[in-house]
Amino acid sequence: MSHQQNKLRIGYIPEHFSTPLHFAQKHCNLNADLIAEPLGTGALTARLKAPSSDPKAFDVAIGLTEGFVADLGRSRAGGKEAGFGLVGTYVQSPLCWAISTGAERDDIKTVEDLRGKRVGVSRIGSGSYVMSYVLADSHGWLEQGKEEPFGIEVIGDFAALRNSVRKDEGAKETDFFMWEHFTTKHYWDNGELKRIGEIYTPWPSWMIAARDPLDPRLGQMFEAIDKGVQYYKTHKEEAVEYISTAMHYSKTDAEAWMETVRFAEEGVRGVKVGVMGDTVKVLKKAGVLDEKAGDGGDGMVAIVRGP
Repeated sequence: MSHQQNKLRIGYIPEHFSTPLHFAQKHCNLNADLIAEPLGTGALTARLKAPSSDPKAFDVAIGLTEGFVADLGRSRAGGKEAGFGLVGTYVQSPLCWAISTGAERDDIKTVEDLRGKRVGVSRIGSGSYVMSYVLADSHGWLEQGKEEPFGIEVIGDFAALRNSVRKDEGAKETDFFMWEHFTTKHYWDNGELKRIGEIYTPWPSWMIAARDPLDPRLGQMFEAIDKGVQYYKTHKEEAVEYISTAMHYSKTDAEAWMETVRFAEEGVRGVKVGVMGDTVKVLKKAGVLDEKAGDGGDGMVAIVRGP
């Protein structure tokens, strides 16, 4: 079948950031099937690159910048086809990654206690994996020739990561993990986890990636998502209600998050090449990518929106 005969299959992470996407479908005629992927950006990229005949394959994914860039950089370094390109900017503000461990863990009190410990990640190449190295770099733990700053344990989704730091029976054990601040806050409040610290991404936090950047259905998608963002901005009470029910956040946390986030203000279509260059530099410094990954301007951005 041709593109026009099918709805887009859009993969997204089922967190509060997806609210304008939900509004785009509910109120703004977004012609797409929205498919939640709780395992995060690493899983989104895998499903973007799956054969188009695979029923689990995505046409488009909305995920974390660092996860997409890390995957694209590794593909280039390995001489492989990327399998997707970046076509849009969804969230312009940085993401606050919270660092958490089990509430009962008396051996971990500060970020300095994390060196040499085991970090839980959702997948290799996911945002939770990438940001652990950015954290290590920010503390000077990535000196050349030295041992790895952490042991890496691939755990899975957010629920599995929470279990891993609490030493639940049967769960794989880790010492800490990193996840978005407001998603994690409920579990500090209920006494399951404790907060060790936080780190912000030094780049716009969410991007839109597409398997085929020339897919004619993308135009309607960009227009509908732009309308969804505008609807979100002008219907704050409905947004709080949705986040606090469908997403299970408190209304206070939903309102606090809405004060911090900034969705694309000039429309979601396109990505600034300079942003990719800055992101690649940080990921190289953090040891996530090597020099073979290029400089960020080599085929990562499929639709450009300025320098």
